Amino acid sequence: MRTLRLSILAAIWGFASVLCIAQERPEVLAEVRVLSDRIANQASAAAFAMPVSTLRFEPQVDIQTRNFGEAQADLTIRGGTFESVGVKLGGISLSDPQTGHYLAEIPVAIDMLATSKIVTGAALALEGNNATSGAVAYTWRPITAGGAAHVTIGDGQLFSTTWYQAMVTPSRFGKSRVGADVAFARSRSEGLLPDADHAFDRINVRLQAVSPASQTDVFAGYQSKQFGWRNLYTPYQSPESENLQTLLFALNHRAGLLGGDYFETSVFYRRNKDDYAYNRYAALGATHPFQHTTWLSGAALSGRHTMDDFVADFHGELWVDEIESTSLLFGRYQTRTLAKVSIAAEKSWMKDSGGRISAKVGVAFDDSNRFRTAVSPVIELAREWSAAELSRLWLSFSRATQVPSYTALNANPSAGLFRGNASLGRERTANLELGIAGGHAGWTSDAVIFYRVDSDLVDWTYRRGITARSANPVNMATTGMELLARRSSAHADVIIGFTALAKAADYRGAAIDASFYALNYARYRLTAALVYRFNHEWELRLDNAARLQADNVLRLIGGDETLISSWGISYRPNTFSRARVTLRADNVWNSNYQEVPAVTATPRLISIELVYGW
Repeated sequence: MRTLRLSILAAIWGFASVLCIAQERPEVLAEVRVLSDRIANQASAAAFAMPVSTLRFEPQVDIQTRNFGEAQADLTIRGGTFESVGVKLGGISLSDPQTGHYLAEIPVAIDMLATSKIVTGAALALEGNNATSGAVAYTWRPITAGGAAHVTIGDGQLFSTTWYQAMVTPSRFGKSRVGADVAFARSRSEGLLPDADHAFDRINVRLQAVSPASQTDVFAGYQSKQFGWRNLYTPYQSPESENLQTLLFALNHRAGLLGGDYFETSVFYRRNKDDYAYNRYAALGATHPFQHTTWLSGAALSGRHTMDDFVADFHGELWVDEIESTSLLFGRYQTRTLAKVSIAAEKSWMKDSGGRISAKVGVAFDDSNRFRTAVSPVIELAREWSAAELSRLWLSFSRATQVPSYTALNANPSAGLFRGNASLGRERTANLELGIAGGHAGWTSDAVIFYRVDSDLVDWTYRRGITARSANPVNMATTGMELLARRSSAHADVIIGFTALAKAADYRGAAIDASFYALNYARYRLTAALVYRFNHEWELRLDNAARLQADNVLRLIGGDETLISSWGISYRPNTFSRARVTLRADNVWNSNYQEVPAVTATPRLISIELVYGW
């Protein structure tokens, strides 16, 4: 079966390449909002689209889901853990102070966001905050008048709807304009397994002012998610459930200056309520045993200034977070302040043969009222060519730091399902990488080799005879390679990604039998995405990810090798061009591979979506 599935994936890759080269006649289907141009399907078959929907097959992001990605998803980048990843939204950085499991709770419609990018290495050290392996960065999309309504029905009595409306009016001031957009979304399903139901709701409102050189966004969003899953976080077949309520307010202003320079300032407020039940049917007392609320607010300021062949970048952020919990009561504090300032200078030398050589030197300062200040250097050397198959070659070294989550710090260290460690310190990472970018015969490609050393990385581990998982620091060395290739033609887009990872871990004498996260990684992962436009009416979208996972004694079924596919086909009639019908299938091969060890896999799910735009 494995050979057959990998053969099918290889055939898709080869077939797509031939189509890409052979077809040249332009055909355009109805607009599909693209948040990631490196995957085919911008939505899943399971619920309405969320920012996390477009990361399921992202070559640089490995998602580990519970139930399905829109329900609960841990984001990992370059073999890091779900707690070492960050999210950027405009000029701000977002985090989940409680645990990191809720980092993907971003209550924003994808219609309001522009194309995402993955930030790693030197860029992460300078632009990110409280993240050490990588970050997913989004920007606010300029508003254009129009709207769309989506209705989806599918397996498990799925019924999902979304509605988006945008309005734009000219301003009294020259070429400026003001706009507003609103979005509503709802999804309900009984699920395909016992106790696997969900109920999601989201509402967004945004105001925007745009001038020829600036954009200002004022945003408010609320999202409510209730879902169940046996073995959601524990391996005891208990009917667990989550009730999440996320509120986000953000103000972002970005002004473009001459020569690509800019100035950006932002403020935000995020509240996340988490009501977790180990047994959703158990009688509750006056106080639910696992209720947590976190608040995170902050401000950011960043910019870029060019003087001839010299460029200066600066970035600063201030965070204040707080937690109230019925169980995370064993740490030393429930509030903290985090601050980061980074400065970098880049010097370029133009070459007579074309292109340039550049050197960037920077430093980042991370401070907190709970941890000592950390100073992190950043160095990057690059050679760029203006017209060649080899377009860029770079070598960089950087450091980044973060602080542990409240669950790791404040959970009971000697009892309960999740056991914390109040003595955990600041986590530090050093990253060395060599990268190359170029193109040939219509293909564009990037290749990176990196070596990352994590010190005091927080991991959740297992020991035989103890039912709980425990927070333990680990020193980890990760060697990795990332390859990405893309080719586009009038009829087809093909995106191929490959990642290889190797790890060496030192738990510093702690008694460890298995790791739920730090050692739950793909030794080899191949992604292949195809978008094929047959004509004005028909479009095929295929996402595939084949993987060979590192051995883990906690993975009970499904093995360490799998192929996961998500396929969709869309039809837009010429006589009714505002409408589009899409048939989607997630987990096409119905794989039972456990993305998180001991967590039941999501079965194959099929749904059909009707979209009408105006």
